[in-house]
Amino acid sequence: MDNLSQNGEGKTSIIEDGSIASKNSNLNVCNVCLGILQDFCEKEFIKKVCQKVEASGFEFTNLVLSISFPPQLSVREHAAWLLVKQEMGKQSLSLGRNDIVQLKEAYKWITHPLFSEELGVPIDGKSLFEVSVVFAHPETVEDCHFLRVICPDCFKPAKNKKSVFTRMAVMKALNKIKEEDFCKQFPCPPNSPKAVCSVVEIECAHGAVFVAGRYNKYARNLPQTPWIIDGERKLDSSVEELISDHLLTVFKAESFNFSSSGREDVDVRTLGNGRPFAIELVNPHRVHFTSQEIKELQQKINNSSNKIQVRDLQLVTREAIGHMKEGEEEKTKTYSALIWTNKAIQRKDIEFLDDIKDLKIDQKTPLRVLHRRPLAVRTRIIHSMETHYVDEHHFRLYLKTQAGTYIKEFVHGDFGRTKPNICSLMDVTADILELDVESVDVDWPPALDD
Repeated sequence: MDNLSQNGEGKTSIIEDGSIASKNSNLNVCNVCLGILQDFCEKEFIKKVCQKVEASGFEFTNLVLSISFPPQLSVREHAAWLLVKQEMGKQSLSLGRNDIVQLKEAYKWITHPLFSEELGVPIDGKSLFEVSVVFAHPETVEDCHFLRVICPDCFKPAKNKKSVFTRMAVMKALNKIKEEDFCKQFPCPPNSPKAVCSVVEIECAHGAVFVAGRYNKYARNLPQTPWIIDGERKLDSSVEELISDHLLTVFKAESFNFSSSGREDVDVRTLGNGRPFAIELVNPHRVHFTSQEIKELQQKINNSSNKIQVRDLQLVTREAIGHMKEGEEEKTKTYSALIWTNKAIQRKDIEFLDDIKDLKIDQKTPLRVLHRRPLAVRTRIIHSMETHYVDEHHFRLYLKTQAGTYIKEFVHGDFGRTKPNICSLMDVTADILELDVESVDVDWPPALDD
C-alpha cells in the first residue's frame, strides 16, 4: 500500500474489450482479493456501474446486487485463513472458519450503501430487479486446478456451465480437502499477481411479472395458441397472440408464456364469463401500472379485434396462478352443442336425455389428438343434459360436464372409443355441427368492476 498514488485512489477505466480494469500500475495487487477491495469499492467504479444500470431502461424501486467473483478467490481466501489460523495457533489462540468475514460479504458491506446512494433506491435481497457484476482474473485461473486432481467428484461437467470450476464446486472441494493436503499443493500465503481483476459483465434483469384475466372467443377459425403443423403455420393468428402482443409492447418484455384453464378447439367459441388465462412476461422493463392503465390496456386489446374480448385483466403473483390449475379435473364446464341426426326425430325422441344425471362415460384418447396425447381411457361425468328441439334432423344439447370431457366424441362416439355416447343412447348416427363453451366454473382471477 506504500506505492499508492498521492490521492490514495486507484483509477478505473473501461478498456478496449469493454471490461473494467485498473489503470494504476503503481498499486501492489493484494494476493487474496486480487485487487477487488482495493480498486472496485471506489466511487468512480460504482458510478460506472450505476450509469449502465440507468441506461438499461428498467423501471425499479429497489434492487438486489449479485456479485460473481472468480472461483480462485475462494482458494486464496482459504489459503489466507489457514495461514492466520496457524499463526494464531502459535499464540494459543483459536480461529474458526465462521470467525472470518467472507470477501464477498466485506465487498457488499462496503459497496451496498454506495450503490444505494448513487441510484437513490434501497438494496433489497427480495427485489425482482437484479444487477449482476461478474469479475474475472485470467492470470490466476489455474489456482483451482489442483483441487480437481484431489477431489474429482466435486467437479462434474454441467450442460449450462462453460467450466467445471464453478464457485460451488470449488467450495465443495475446499470443505472436503484436508488442510495438510491443501498446504502441500498451494502456497500459504498465496503468490502476488501482476494485475488486478477485471469486470467482464454488468447485466440488469427483472424477474417475471404475471397478468391474468378471462377471455371470450367469438370466432370459429381461431386457435388458442399458434397452429403450426410440420413447421407450417395454418392460421394467421391465435387467442394467445391477440392478447400477448399488446402486453409485450406495453411491459417492454423479452418474451411471454401463456397458460389457461383448459383450451377450446379452433372451431369452438368460448362465451359467457370467458376462460381464465395467465401470461408470464419475461424480463419486463416496465412494471409499474395503475389500475386505470391496466383498464386502458384491456380496452386496447378489445378494440383491436372482434374475434376475442378480455375481461378482469389484472396483475397477479406467481403463486396466485396456482388457483387456475387447482382441482382442474374437479371443475365443471357448461357447453352448448348443435347436433345433427341421420334419422328424422321428434321432440319425444330426445326428451329422455333431460332426465339423465351424473352419467359416467369412458373415453379412449380421441383419434384426433392421439398424435399429441398418450393413449389412455379416462372416466368422465356428464352431470346433466338439457335438449332443445330444432327440426327433424337437428337439436341443441346443453351439457354440464366434468372438466376434461371430450364433447365432440361424446356426441359422435369416435368409432366406439367413447362409451356410452349420444349415438348409442339414441340409436342413431349423430354428429356435432357447432360447439360453444358456455361457462368455465373457475373462480379466478377475481372479478373486477369493469
